Amino acid sequence: MSKMDPRLNSLISELKAVSRETGTELWSEIAHQLEGPRRNYAEVNLGHIERYAKENETIVVPGKVLGSGILNKGVTIAAVDFSKSAEMKIKQANGEPMRLEQILGRNKDGSNVRIFR
Repeated sequence: MSKMDPRLNSLISELKAVSRETGTELWSEIAHQLEGPRRNYAEVNLGHIERYAKENETIVVPGKVLGSGILNKGVTIAAVDFSKSAEMKIKQANGEPMRLEQILGRNKDGSNVRIFR
């Protein structure tokens, strides 16, 4: 089934292409999760990321990052979307919020990347 959001369709296609190109299953898995219904997308709170992420780590969320909780670690977080408060708190913690499209340009091989759900 095709998504109605052209940005999401483009992202899924790009994730699959990069996965084929690099042989990395990480991007294929994220594309598969994004192909499903939106109600099944991950919604991850900053408190969860604070608890389980390591300093200077790259986190991928196949869904939305929410601003509940406190983040004190400088982590790079790539997601489909961010709440305004989450984006602000990540920047305050010297972290970097970015869209999934951006991380594909930086780290195609998917090294040192963890998926949070």
